[in-house]
Amino acid sequence: MIQMYTTPSCSSCRKAKKWFDEHRINYREKNIFNVKLTKDDIMLMLKNTEGGFEDIISTRSKVFQDQNMDLEELSLSELTDFIIENPSVLRRPIIVEDNKMQVGYNEDEIRTFIPKRLREIIMCTTCDKGEDCDYLHALEQYFKELKEKESKEAR
Repeated sequence: MIQMYTTPSCSSCRKAKKWFDEHRINYREKNIFNVKLTKDDIMLMLKNTEGGFEDIISTRSKVFQDQNMDLEELSLSELTDFIIENPSVLRRPIIVEDNKMQVGYNEDEIRTFIPKRLREIIMCTTCDKGEDCDYLHALEQYFKELKEKESKEAR
């Protein structure tokens, strides 16, 4: 399941949620201002980064600058505790699924979260055309399949 860490006033968070909703992709949202982050949340983020804390922390945030911190001088535990107590230092949204992660909203990169079946339709791997399908046509086909599946499950 896709986990999305957001805040209410974040326009990038709203764009990401809208994209997932439009593509009918399920996700769990965690508003980091309303629900306290856990060490597990932070470890989930970190396991998918290349640059560690530098990928998820906004060093330009007021809280971070007021503390006059150096990421390199702090232990993993100290940084984790700092983020739990000061979630506003995180860049947003942070979207995580299995071994995929996106920080911020990027219209092209967010497509990494497209479900396997939709990718198959887009790439025509399950049809005899052997070429890429038009994206909007692929979405229509995918939504049609979802609707049929939902109808069968409702019976």
